Amino acid sequence: MKKKRICALLLTVAMTAGMLVGCGGDSGTASTDAGSTAATDEGSDGAASGDVIELTFFSADANQDDPWTDPVAEKITEKTGVKLKTTRPVGGNDESEAVALMIAEQNYPDIIFAKGSAGNLIDAGAMMDMTDLIEQYGPNIKKLYGEEFDKLKQSADDPSIYQLSAYEVGGTKFKDAGNLQVQWAALKAKDYKIPQSLDELETMIKDYIAENPKTDDGLDKIGISLSTSDWHWLITLGNPAGFIADGAPDNGQWIVTSDNKGMYKFRSDKEREYFRWLCRMYNEGILDPEFATQTHEDYIAKIASGRVVCLFDKDWDYQDGEKVLKADGKYELTYAGLPTCMEASTKCPSLMYQGLTTGTGVGISNSCKDPVAAIKFIDFLCSDEGQVLNKWGIEGVNYFIDDEGHRYRTEEEIKYSQEDADYSKKTGVGFHNYPFPSYGNGILDPTGSTYTTASKDAVIAEYNVEEKAAVEAWGVDLIVDMFPQPDEFETPDYSPLWAYAMPLEFTEIVDKLDEVAWSSLIQCVTGSEEAFDDNYDAMIAELEATGMMDAEEMMSNIIAEKVAIVQ
Repeated sequence: MKKKRICALLLTVAMTAGMLVGCGGDSGTASTDAGSTAATDEGSDGAASGDVIELTFFSADANQDDPWTDPVAEKITEKTGVKLKTTRPVGGNDESEAVALMIAEQNYPDIIFAKGSAGNLIDAGAMMDMTDLIEQYGPNIKKLYGEEFDKLKQSADDPSIYQLSAYEVGGTKFKDAGNLQVQWAALKAKDYKIPQSLDELETMIKDYIAENPKTDDGLDKIGISLSTSDWHWLITLGNPAGFIADGAPDNGQWIVTSDNKGMYKFRSDKEREYFRWLCRMYNEGILDPEFATQTHEDYIAKIASGRVVCLFDKDWDYQDGEKVLKADGKYELTYAGLPTCMEASTKCPSLMYQGLTTGTGVGISNSCKDPVAAIKFIDFLCSDEGQVLNKWGIEGVNYFIDDEGHRYRTEEEIKYSQEDADYSKKTGVGFHNYPFPSYGNGILDPTGSTYTTASKDAVIAEYNVEEKAAVEAWGVDLIVDMFPQPDEFETPDYSPLWAYAMPLEFTEIVDKLDEVAWSSLIQCVTGSEEAFDDNYDAMIAELEATGMMDAEEMMSNIIAEKVAIVQ
């Protein structure tokens, strides 16, 4: 978080430097929309004739370059005449420094996925309005977004489309990690009775550890562990508080009130009580004493050892540890995602559809060497053929067609995908899907097959022995049948707030708020129970002094602007 503050200060200097570079007539500076498009028709024809064009692509996620040599990537190039040369933030850093450097030098990749720094690029005039390109060359893009297409517009005042969405459009969740995760062995010990409150969860954990204090390898069991020494604090400490205490969907650090006002969520009275409970768990030795200092690698290693009974996380974050357990056949030590909330009357929001996630996705820079080739490339990825290629892989290799014309995967392929941490990287299946547009789970293509591998039947077929035993005990088809269902929630007119490209002024305040919350919440949890209220009050006071109320007013205005697009 501190790095972001420093980078925000550097951005002003960087933009000034960029202006000087621009005055020098550098050929790498951003061109106009008309100039870019006019220059690309010839290049696109060349690609169509069999030539391959290499487009540069900056992705804000991960820390290694993609070689674009896996089977799926090669097939995409065969179909589009485009290959990507991908770069990412150096050394695992966030994207802000890389984006600031782009702006300073006015040297932009052809296609950009900038996550939270996209607003800086838009403000700098670096991103192309893709509206006309989509209208002319993007029928599959329009088809994929359907009725939610207008949500891609920047605002009611600026209806430009600078980014698509990095997240799935519509669909049904056939599986979900829920609000929290408990080892199957602990759940079985309670005859599969899902805890309806934190008090019941606490009893489950304590009873299980009392009966099973050590792993088969002689390691002490850990009741709960978190990963909070870096940005993962947002995932394991911050986000669960909103889900579990308030029953709020994922809006990052924000709760949206019934009248569409934004509230920085850690001042919620219910979340205070959630953190009070965590404080007691820490002082009683149930919460990992190393949760605040261990690295994320330490956290994953503990999960892989089978020591940790309960997590407050998401499966994409802990799956590497789980894959080790699965490869060893220790399925009882993997995790059941549960809809447990702080109180039985609170609904778990895991299956709620929040609408199209906008503000975070791929866009085309104004200096792109061939915008037509870029938009055609993205349009192919949105096509039925492109979606199947990205999500299922190569026919006859990763999947096959049954007698009814539907796709299926062999048991060997499913096992390979579940147990090999490098499956996607080796095969390309799913590796190039994110952050490009995609259909959600359960949506059918014209053949009657689902675009993704996660259909209801496929999910059931892929259940391991523990999951099969659970649904039988519960008398349901799917584990998520035990969750509050999507039709119990209303879809809001605004997208998930964490994904929006926010103004720099707002981002600077929120970065400081998050810094305060990060360290203060850890202090609240690791302090004595007697000092909890004093520590929490001190955090609230510091948040107010840091500009929390100003940020809430700005967030409320941002929500109002987004709502205006669709009303």
